[in-house]
Amino acid sequence: MSDLKLPQDDDKKKNTISMRRIAIWVIVGGVGLYLVLSGVIGIVAKG
Repeated sequence: MSDLKLPQDDDKKKNTISMRRIAIWVIVGGVGLYLVLSGVIGIVAKG
C-alpha cells in the first residue's frame, strides 16, 4: 500500500522549472526584444 503514488506527487515534479526552459525563454525574449526595438528604430528613423 505504501508504494502507491498520489496525483499530487506527480504535480510536484512538473512544477519545477528546468534550466533548459529558462534558457529557451531568455533566447526567445531576446529575439522578440530585438525585433521590437529594430522596428521602433526603423519607424523613428524613417519618420
